[in-house]
Amino acid sequence: MRSKKLFLLLFLFAGIASTALAQTNSDAIIGEWINEKKDAKFQIFKQENKYYGRVIWGTGDQKKDTKNPDAKLRNRDLIGLVILNHFVFDGHSTWENGTIYDPREGKTYSCKITMKNKDKINIRGFIGLSLFGRTEIWSRIK
Repeated sequence: MRSKKLFLLLFLFAGIASTALAQTNSDAIIGEWINEKKDAKFQIFKQENKYYGRVIWGTGDQKKDTKNPDAKLRNRDLIGLVILNHFVFDGHSTWENGTIYDPREGKTYSCKITMKNKDKINIRGFIGLSLFGRTEIWSRIK
């Protein structure tokens, strides 16, 4: 009987340990990232338990936020512009309930970020349901 309890206890502990290892640290996305096209770099940071991302390099020929629907914002620089806003960690490997602003189109989309591994994240912008959207893979800059 005692060996059954010990086995059950070890099995339970192993299950808890593997679950803890499978979960991603909430701050794992903090750092610098480059997009798939390798024409822009971003810094993801944390502020008051939410996650944000700003453009730190690149943007192609576009230097200002000229496509912004708000005419008052069209003269702001793209470098330094916060395009990822208000993400909350789900406890596993996804940051959700955020938005992404696409300065190339001047549009804001719902967005979620999923960590694929420590050096790759999926950025999924969408309208309404996540099913209707586009995913881009960003790579960590080391």
